[in-house]
Order: sequence, then C-alpha cells, then structure tokens
Amino acid sequence: MAATGAVFTIARVAAMLGEDADWLCDVALEMDPEDGCLTVYDVNDDGTTAFTSFGIENLKELIEIHKANPSIIQG
Repeated sequence: MAATGAVFTIARVAAMLGEDADWLCDVALEMDPEDGCLTVYDVNDDGTTAFTSFGIENLKELIEIHKANPSIIQG
C-alpha cells in the first residue's frame, strides 16, 4: 500500500463534488480511518474532517447510497 501524500478537507471535497459540506459530514460519520477518513487538528485544537484519495472514492460510494435512500440519515 502506498503512503498517503495528501489529504483534502471536507470543505475542499464538497467543492470538488458539488455537495454540501454539512451533509457530507453526516455521510462521513459512517467512515473510519481505514476508509480514508481522518480528523486533522490545527494549533487551536480545532478539528476538521479530511479524506485521502482513497477516502474520497469511498465517500463517493456512500453519497450514491445516501442519495438512493435519503432516509438513512436521520435528522
């Protein structure tokens, strides 16, 4: 397995995919680090969700599942 060279914040991924970042946060709750979903912390201990390239591909699959069945996310 190749090492991860870059990660993309959820805001960046939302812009890339044309999706709402808050909605993607809800979808990404199903993902784990081994799925390519990480939390990145800054100097103020604020965390943001980020994805590896592999994680973006996994997220795309989850997006399709959630669009096919919007009731999966309760809220």
